Amino acid sequence: MSSDKKPPQDQDERFVEVIIDRCKNDRGMAARLRRADNPATEYQSWELLGSLNYLGVDLEMEHKRLPFVTVAAAIARSKCEHNGNLTLGKAIADCYRDGSKDSSALDQAKARLRRLLACDELAEACRILRPILTLIDSRVNQPLNYVRLLSQLRWFNFDSGYRTKAQWAQEFYGQYIQSEDSEGAA
Repeated sequence: MSSDKKPPQDQDERFVEVIIDRCKNDRGMAARLRRADNPATEYQSWELLGSLNYLGVDLEMEHKRLPFVTVAAAIARSKCEHNGNLTLGKAIADCYRDGSKDSSALDQAKARLRRLLACDELAEACRILRPILTLIDSRVNQPLNYVRLLSQLRWFNFDSGYRTKAQWAQEFYGQYIQSEDSEGAA
C-alpha cells in the first residue's frame, strides 16, 4: 500500500483513545502534552509519541508529526473523558453563537474560519489552530471529534488542504444556514 493513501481511521481512533486514557491517568504526561503544539516545548511530548510508533507517529517527519502533536495537545488541554462528535467548523461557529442576532459575532467567527482556510501548509494550519482549539475548549461545552480532526490534518498535505478546508467550511456554513432557517420558522 502506498503512503499516499488515506490514513486508516482505526489508527486515528486508537491514537485518540490512547491519548485520552494517558491524560486521565498520568497528570505529568498530560502537562507535557499540553505543551506539545508549541515548537519550543514540543519535544516534551516525544516520550509518549515516540513510544506510540505503532500508531504511525513519525517524530522525524514534521508533516507526519504535526497532526499528532496538535491533536494530543488539544486533548490534554480539554481534559475530555471521551472523543466527541463536534466538528471543527461547527465548533468555531458555536464559539460565537450567544443566542443574539449580533452580526459582529458572526463576523468574528467568519474571520477565524477565513484565517484557517487561508493556510497553505500544514505547519501554518496547526499554528493557527492552536488558539482556535483553546477558544473552543473555553467556550463550547462539548468535546470535539478529535478522530475526525486528526484525520483531516493528516490529509492536509495530500491536496494542499483543499479537501480538509472544504470540510471545515461546510461544517461551519452549514451550521449558520441551519440556524438561520430555524430562526425564520419560529
